[in-house]
Amino acid sequence: MTLRFPVTAEDYRAHARKRLPRFLFDYLDGGATDEQTLRANETDWHKIKLRQRVLVDVDQVDTSSKLFGESCAMPVVLAPIGLAGMMARRGEVQAARAAEANKIPFTLSTVGICPVEEVQTAVNRAIWFQLYMLRDRARIEALLDKAWSAGCRTLVFTIDLPQPGMRHRDARNGLSNPGVRAKTLKITQLLTSPRWLWDVAVRGGPLNFGNLNDVMPGTNDLDAIKDWIETQFDPTVTWDDIAWLRDRWQGQLVLKGILDADDARQAIDCGADGIVVSNHGGRQLDGVASGAGKLPEIVSAVQGKTQILVDGGIRSGVDIFRALALGAQGVMMGRPWAWALAAAGENGLNNLLTGLQQELRMAMTLTGVTRMNDIGLNHLDQTGEQQ
Repeated sequence: MTLRFPVTAEDYRAHARKRLPRFLFDYLDGGATDEQTLRANETDWHKIKLRQRVLVDVDQVDTSSKLFGESCAMPVVLAPIGLAGMMARRGEVQAARAAEANKIPFTLSTVGICPVEEVQTAVNRAIWFQLYMLRDRARIEALLDKAWSAGCRTLVFTIDLPQPGMRHRDARNGLSNPGVRAKTLKITQLLTSPRWLWDVAVRGGPLNFGNLNDVMPGTNDLDAIKDWIETQFDPTVTWDDIAWLRDRWQGQLVLKGILDADDARQAIDCGADGIVVSNHGGRQLDGVASGAGKLPEIVSAVQGKTQILVDGGIRSGVDIFRALALGAQGVMMGRPWAWALAAAGENGLNNLLTGLQQELRMAMTLTGVTRMNDIGLNHLDQTGEQQ
């Protein structure tokens, strides 16, 4: 079947599947265990119906907003994705440039391929930096200094990963298994993607975790560094550690991985400037609620005391509108930007983001709202079943 010109996130996903080695596509695409939460993340947004209004003056629809003091063309942040630099040649750099061109923030993962200095040098807009709590607190402090020195002022701290989730797709592809058989499987899959091999593996090196290259100097063995990182995830972390972090980070602190109202209130008490309602894209604990399902409860609990982003299953401008109507100030979007990057590089991501903004503007137009701050529950159809 001939693939058509990609327009939607799903279009780019289909193209990415054709271009990436199987183990990389499944790493990006997959979720935990039976992937129930992964599916719910997307389908639960679809249950939320918009309230169409007509004969309203919508000549001047404005999608711009402010997130943590930054002016944005629309309330969207490119979420952190580990190994994103393997989806396209120096992928994080391309994504940061596309984000800047579309006037939205880009978040670099600690376990991205490109180091923070390389990404920040490629753009004028300050990128955001994502971090995990590692056992080695000296390593945490070094990464904080590294990000700050590069120019980052917003830290996204992921708190829902005391250990990696059970991701069966990765195990089937040998990504989580050592030994000759696993390496042979990955090599076989690589050979089916010659374009990726030439463009990314050969021309896009070095393919290591750029922000951690001093941990294992001189190695390009991603499996070895991945093993080191997984031993560093710290299951002993408590809210006291977040208070410790708050004391050491001078900029905006956003806690990502909140899925409970009590945790949201605790985040405020610890001095977080914002939270991300998130189940880690369905990649950690299967069977938990979707972001769409938990957002209203958390908005009610927070009572406007901190900014709220939400992620998980955001695939369109209509989904962005739904999130804002439920009380979020913005969304984080993960897989779609990586699909677009893998499928068509920076141009593909630019096209996807342009389409998202057009969809958001259309949703605003046909619900009779012209400004982001005016979007609310009254723009949802309350007569049908809602989340």
